[in-house]
Amino acid sequence: MANDDERIALFLDYENLAIGARDGLGVSPFDFGPVADALAERGRVVVRRAYADWSYFDADRRLLARAQVELIEIPQRIGGSRKNAADIKMAVDAIELAYERGFITTFAIGTGDSDFTPLVHKLRELDKRVIGIGVQSSTSALLPPACDEFLFYDRLPGVEPSQEPRRGKGRGRQPGATPPTVSPPVAILTPSGATARVDDGGADQVVADVPADEAVAAAEERDVGLLVARTLSGLQRHASGPVLASTLKRAILRKDPTFDEAEQGFRGFGELLRHLESQRVVELRRGSAQGDPEVTFPEDDSADDDAFRLLVDVVRELSVSDVPPQLSGLKNQLRKRLPDFSEKRYGFNSFLSFVKAARARNLIAMEWDDDAGDYLLRVPG
Repeated sequence: MANDDERIALFLDYENLAIGARDGLGVSPFDFGPVADALAERGRVVVRRAYADWSYFDADRRLLARAQVELIEIPQRIGGSRKNAADIKMAVDAIELAYERGFITTFAIGTGDSDFTPLVHKLRELDKRVIGIGVQSSTSALLPPACDEFLFYDRLPGVEPSQEPRRGKGRGRQPGATPPTVSPPVAILTPSGATARVDDGGADQVVADVPADEAVAAAEERDVGLLVARTLSGLQRHASGPVLASTLKRAILRKDPTFDEAEQGFRGFGELLRHLESQRVVELRRGSAQGDPEVTFPEDDSADDDAFRLLVDVVRELSVSDVPPQLSGLKNQLRKRLPDFSEKRYGFNSFLSFVKAARARNLIAMEWDDDAGDYLLRVPG
């Protein structure tokens, strides 16, 4: 296997992310899974560290530990600033790692705080690529331009806000900010279990896209086609060239190290891809090396048209007495008509992005309703 993957060190300013996700998106506890998946599509994450006073994040602490994240304790000190202590410790550790571990090519810094801008500049000065990660409503406008790439948590596949995100210029975590209220543990899958998160990230707090029937969710967990389609979609969004089968296989293994196509009844990954090609899930083209084809989605959009047509029909049927249906639960309604429906098969990373694609085609109108706390949909005309 090639060893040309990016090697990533992840540092999380956890209090900033958790407060931002709670206040800006209504998401609590913070779901680390979408971050892990996004980075797995970009390279090997060889270091995972999160910095906080963990006495304020009991539920989060357990979930992160299951995701193999090293928890760095920054206790509350009388007469001191926990925020400054966490920031300084995180910056010192990052610079130390940059000097001591020359094989690390990329640093992923999870924060929206502009105080970390000098750290980003120094890492880039040391010839390290820097990926920023932050919640849009709590990210300083100064931070994203300093990074080589910035991932807004709101836009990651698998993140569905339970409230309308507050748009505007974020200022990051403020000194003395009240830590998030500890919430009961929710089900969250670690990177090694990401194959089960094929249905919009699998976070239990996602109201708009959780299957009502657990049997359907379990079936999706075993659907290798959805895993391949979702991973391919993520690779295509940031790849500078075609996605090769070998690249796709490495990304899948980073998401789920236990993945084995033999468990699905195939003798090799190429045979699996040819099977998925026959099902019109992917399309294979001749690659630069023999036995390593390019993998993409089929150009024939007839299947997409059928999916959008199904969405329009369901929305029209649910629009009773001029009351538009909500996005929440809509996917389950589509599955009543087509039990194996999944937007992943059409290259969309979430059901919300699938619905927005229908809106872009003027097939569906959608608007946020504060009273309902959800998107309302209708068929134009």
